[in-house]
Formats: sequence, structure tokens, C-alpha cells
Amino acid sequence: MTILGRLAPVAAFALALVSALGVAALLAGWVERHNERQIAQVMTAEELDWVSFSTDGLRATLWGMAPDEPARLRALRMAGTVVAPGRIDEEMVVATTSLVLTPDFRIEVMRNHDEISVIGLMPGETDEAALLDRLAAIESEMTVADMLQSANHPAPEGWRGAVDFAVSALAILPVAQLSVTPRQVEVHALVADAAQQAALSGQLRELAPADVRLVLDLTAPRPVIAPYALRFEIDEDSPRLSACAAETPAARGQLIRAARAAGAQGQVVCALGLGAPSPRWSDAGALAIAALADLGAGQLSIVDADILITVPHDLPQARLDRVVGRLETNLPDIFALRIEQFDPPSEDEPVAASGPTLRATLSEEGLLLIEGRLPDSRIRNAVNAYARARFGTGAVTLEARLDPDMAPGWSARALTGLEALAELHHGTLLMTADRLELTGTSGNPDAGTQIAGILAEGLGQSAEHVLRIEYDEALDPVAQAPTPERCEARVQEVLQEYSITFAPGSANLDAESREALDRIAAVLIECGELPLEVAGHTDSQGREATNLALSQSRAEAVVNALMTRRVLVASMEPRGYGAALPIADNATAEGREANRRIEITLIRPEPDPEPIDPALEELLEFEIQSVGDDTLRPEPRPAR
Repeated sequence: MTILGRLAPVAAFALALVSALGVAALLAGWVERHNERQIAQVMTAEELDWVSFSTDGLRATLWGMAPDEPARLRALRMAGTVVAPGRIDEEMVVATTSLVLTPDFRIEVMRNHDEISVIGLMPGETDEAALLDRLAAIESEMTVADMLQSANHPAPEGWRGAVDFAVSALAILPVAQLSVTPRQVEVHALVADAAQQAALSGQLRELAPADVRLVLDLTAPRPVIAPYALRFEIDEDSPRLSACAAETPAARGQLIRAARAAGAQGQVVCALGLGAPSPRWSDAGALAIAALADLGAGQLSIVDADILITVPHDLPQARLDRVVGRLETNLPDIFALRIEQFDPPSEDEPVAASGPTLRATLSEEGLLLIEGRLPDSRIRNAVNAYARARFGTGAVTLEARLDPDMAPGWSARALTGLEALAELHHGTLLMTADRLELTGTSGNPDAGTQIAGILAEGLGQSAEHVLRIEYDEALDPVAQAPTPERCEARVQEVLQEYSITFAPGSANLDAESREALDRIAAVLIECGELPLEVAGHTDSQGREATNLALSQSRAEAVVNALMTRRVLVASMEPRGYGAALPIADNATAEGREANRRIEITLIRPEPDPEPIDPALEELLEFEIQSVGDDTLRPEPRPAR
């Protein structure tokens, strides 16, 4: 082979090598310029104009004076979206600043009737003496213990509003502790009962400024129930727990489960309160309920530690002995058990209707009618005076005749029956010589227990009485206390019954809308300030832009109309949707009329995003990084 022939392959290889190196250099230069442009773009977008940088092939170097540590980390993170983090060289420094820290302003105010103690740190520019004077002015005999300190610093935003609200709250809370920080007040207070708890909660929320976060902890101590009573009945109707008391939720659950196991249907209510005669009260009650269920008929009455079971006379003796013997064996020692038998009433002559009677009827409007018989004029005057004191002077009508032959104790039983009737919203008291029957409805879930206690104390445990008390949640002031959701539902009920309408093609409210707006305003004034969206909707006729603007104007007109009715509208957002959300067919006149509407709904916070599994997040980051490394910044093959 000639020398030329031998040099030809070498020349070809050299030429290929030069070409590859040239291509690699061109590719590296393109990647370098691409990275430089991308880094410049992300730094400009993030307003990181203090960052300087340079690129060298697949690497990048950052330098500059970062204003703070978060800014430095943000610059690294943004550069890492272009260049792999492992190829970034950092020469940035963080500027040293003289950091001025805002003191942790906080005061604790404690009130115990006519004594107030205040301790904590206040801004120096606020008037400490004026605050102490305001606290002392809450009551004429108020004494204020001052343990405040101040710091020479301006008052932070929201501080004055929080302090003003705290003073107003203390004026209506005789026993309370308030923690005041900028934009937030925590209220811890004791209240008498659940009704006062609901009333004070609404009053405090109405007083609180919009920019102050209110944290409420209003505690109603459990009442003392005396006497402690339980009553369970099995008759021709379904078994029912007409009175029940328990000291703890666990004990209450035990008694309710026992009543349901014995056949009680519907809502079973058991009052929580102090005063149980034994820690094993619920054990005794559950055992006695189960025993009556085994007997199949009768009444169970427990007053404090005395248990009375009344059963029909024709109950098989062997069965009665077996059930009672088991109950006596298992009852706690403190409880005394008594068994009585009675002859069931004849179907022809019901006991409640035989002999002289006294009937008192309390209407839903609160009017009381008393009719029947009373022993003499002295007793009639006493009953009339008592009824007027309990039900109102103008609410009582007395039509009872005099009968000197009434049974002994008639007047005392009549007064006790009226006292029990006063616990109901409406109902009827029917009294005979040996029986008292009370039926009716109450908005108090514990009314049955309270009435059983009244009758046991006034008539004695063995007195025969029948209670048929129903609980109506709509009459319960605690259950019906305003909540945002309940207020929203009430507003929507108004909108279903009354329409908000406008003149054709305009945002002027029709006169027919006045009733709806008045009723909605009454609801919202009671509920206080709420975050509500007032949405306007139109039909599909007309241009889209025109409908959108018209619906927005109508929503704003509704908000303005509510504002003139003294509704707090700062948190309301009027919004027009045009014809985008129809609820009926726009092809018909009826459908178009339905689509022209105003809707008022709560603005609910967006739910927090579901957390990502850390393992999955790490895998995703790895895959994204791998894709970035393989596609945007491929490493050149090592030279051979």
C-alpha cells in the first residue's frame, strides 16, 4: 500500500474529529446563551434585579448583595428552574440590617364582678390612664388593679380596635378573662346557662369590629338538678323516657341506650346536671329501665335514691318476682326499690275523665284558660294570683266554679300542676282527685326532667301522673341561635317566598321588592355582619356584555337597598353573572322569568389543599429534574 493510501484513513478520522469538536462547541455555545437568556427572564419576572450572573457551558454563577435571606434563597430557587441546582455556583451575600422588632403587645384583663385586674405590655403612645379610667367606669364601685407596662413603640394596626372592643365586652360580662392582642381578642367567661350563652355570643359578635378576630369560650356550668329524677313509661303508646337526668355524657349515653333497648322511639332527651345521689345513678337507671321492659307495662319513677315501679295488677306474680328479685340483687346499695300494682282503667270510664276535674290550657300564643273546680274563693284567688304571676296578668282567664267537697290537697296539687305547666311553650294540664296528666310541647330539651322534679317534689313520688312532653327544636332559643349557615337558610327562605324584581332592562328595584328586602334586612340585622355574595342573574335575551353589566348593577342595587335598611354590608360582595348560570329553559317565558333572579349565599373559605405525600413529591421532583437534565442540558460525551 502506498503512503497516500495509508494516510487517507488518518485524514478522514482527523476531519471527523474536527467536525465533531466544532459541532460540540456550537452546541455548548447555544446551551450557554439559552441558559443566560432564561436566567435573565426569571430574575426579571421575580424582580430580583440585584442578582448578577454568568454562564459557562452548562454551569451558572450567581453573585450580588441580597437584601435578606429569603431573597437569596428565592434567587437560587429561580435559577434552579433553568440550570440544575448542582451546577450553580453561588457567590451571593446577605446585607446586614439593623432589625427593629415590634414588641409583643398583649394585655390580660380579668373581671370578677366589681374587681378588675389588668396586666401586660401596651404601646407607649397609647393613653394608659384613659384605659384604666374606662375600666373603672364600667360600674360605680369598680376597683382596678393596674399591672401594665409600656414600650416606646407605635401602636400596631388593629390594637386600638381590639382594646375598645375588650372594654365594651367587659361591660356585659360580670365574670370574664380577656386576652387582647393586635386584631384579636380572646374571651373566656362563665355564663348562667345555655340560653345566656347563645344570647351573649350573638351580642359579642355584633359588638366586635370587622377587623378584630373574636375567639369565644363562653362556659355554662352544669345546673344542679334537684330532685334528681328519671321517669320511663310503657303503656298503650310506644315506650318513652319522659324525664331523665345524668351527670356526665357517658352516663347520659348509658341511659339513652337503655331506653332505646326498651323500645323508646324518636328523639330521646336526657338532661346533664349536677346532683346525682350516687356515682352509680346511671347504672341504677339502666337496670330499672331494663326491668320494666321485661315486665312489659307500667311506669318507672326514680327520685334521688327512691325507685318506684308501678305495674298492672294482672301481671303474673312469678314473672314479677323474678324480675324484681334480679333488680334488687343488682341495684347499688344506696337505692331503695318499691313495687306497686294498679288496676288498669276501664275503657268505658277513663280515670282521667271521672269525677271533678281542673283543666288548664296554655295556648301557643301564651294565653291560659283555667276551668273546672276549686274548693273555695280563697283558693281560687290564690290560683288566680299565682297564674297571673307566672303567665302574665293579661294572659289568664279563670272560669273555675267553687265546690267545697273537693278532695284534700286539691289546691296544693293545682298550684304544683300550674308550676309544671309553666315549663311548657303550650300544653294542657288535666287533674282529677288521684291523677294528674300533663301534655304539651317545649323548646327546652330538659323540660321533661324539670317537670318530673317539680311534680315529685310537690306531689310526692307515689302520686300518679302522666307526662307526654314533646321537644320542638324550632322553639329552642339555643338551637335557633343565629349561625352563618342558619342565617343563610333563612334568607333563602325569604327569597323563595318573596321576589326581588326590577324594572325591565334597568337596575331600579320594583315596589314589589320592598317586602323581600325588609324581611331579609330583619334577618341580617339579627345575624350581624356576614360574608355574603349577592349574585345577579339575567335571562339570555340581549347581548352578553349588556346582560353582564345589568346583572352587576342589580346586585349592587340590592346591597345598597340593604345598607339603607341598616344592614352591615362591608363584607358583602355584589357580583353579576349575566346569563351564564341559568336555572330554567330560556326558550320559554316562564324559564326566562325564573332566570332573572337575585341569589344571596355565604362566601365560604376555600378548603386547604390536600397535602402531597412526601415520597410522591420527592419522586416528582426527581423525574422533573431528570427530564430537565436529559432534554435541556445534555452533558457531552466524554472524549475518547
